[in-house]
Amino acid sequence: MKKRLYRILLLPGDGIGPEIMAEAVKIIDAVSHAGINIEIDTDLIGGAAIEKYGMPITETTIKKAKRCDAVLLGAVGGRKWDSLSYNLRPEQGLLLLRKSLKLFANLRPVKTLRPLLNISPLKSEIVNGVDFIIVRELTSGIYFGKPRGIKSTPRGEKGYNTEVYYQHEIERIAHIAFQLAQKRRKKVTSVDKANVLESSILWRKVVNEVHKEYPDVELNHLYVDNCAMQIIKDPKQFDIILTNNIFGDILSDESAMITGSIGMLPSASLGRSVGLYEPVHGSAPDIAGRNIANPCGIILSLALLFRYSLNYPQVAQVIEEAVERVIAANYRTKDIAGKNSRILNTSEIGDCIKEEVAKKLTP
Repeated sequence: MKKRLYRILLLPGDGIGPEIMAEAVKIIDAVSHAGINIEIDTDLIGGAAIEKYGMPITETTIKKAKRCDAVLLGAVGGRKWDSLSYNLRPEQGLLLLRKSLKLFANLRPVKTLRPLLNISPLKSEIVNGVDFIIVRELTSGIYFGKPRGIKSTPRGEKGYNTEVYYQHEIERIAHIAFQLAQKRRKKVTSVDKANVLESSILWRKVVNEVHKEYPDVELNHLYVDNCAMQIIKDPKQFDIILTNNIFGDILSDESAMITGSIGMLPSASLGRSVGLYEPVHGSAPDIAGRNIANPCGIILSLALLFRYSLNYPQVAQVIEEAVERVIAANYRTKDIAGKNSRILNTSEIGDCIKEEVAKKLTP
């Protein structure tokens, strides 16, 4: 029987995106050699697409993404394009891609690795054993709500945005959170600002209703400011954090520092069909082209791609364990270097992880 062909679209993007994507390709190559039939294609997004096409993503690229099994993205953005109008900025390419693929659930795992406990800004006893997932609503809220804009008034310019959520949007993301919790430690913490925001009052009401379908899962609620404090005070209390678009954006970057470096965090954006996978960090234009970026975030994002989109959890585990073994051997990029670490560049770390993956997947 002919093996199924899996198609992955690579969007390296801007800044360090192309450098870290090259390391992810090494891992894909190792997996392909182990017998999984993978075809990759590469296209432009963000500033790279603006430079060639005058827009942050083309309709052709979006159609190509819809025909794939999954999309792996590097990073978008950079100071070079900050002066462009809002609708032409690199980040709009990513937002449009998420919307076009109907990706409403963003999963951001936060898990500390024992070899990196000493580089976290928090005490080891606080971060040792942290393992939670932020489930962020991705296609609604204040980032997409209308009306929005900047206009002149007699009192000067006024900027305004609108936080909007419909019941069905909250229901579908809540189901994702509760279903994930059922496969883990069966605890969901829903984060809102229901003491001052009507959108959060609705959020809490709907989450409570959906919870009735999952009696085996514990549910509690936190205001976002308290949650931000608790993530620093006692991060081990969390299993699944369910929250809206803007709160999830902020809390996930805060949570990144628990692991010691934002360069370590992956993410998965899921919807009805094609998944989008990307590291949490940005394009880091200040270090672009220097071969010093940490590729672990995109490699761990690739692991999520194999777990959620290609349904190869065993391959995902091999990749995750390979990353941890390389770090445990004290091979590090500069951002996660500790005492007596051997500091390697981006491509060298990628080679080390590929070698570890290949060892475990040799047919």
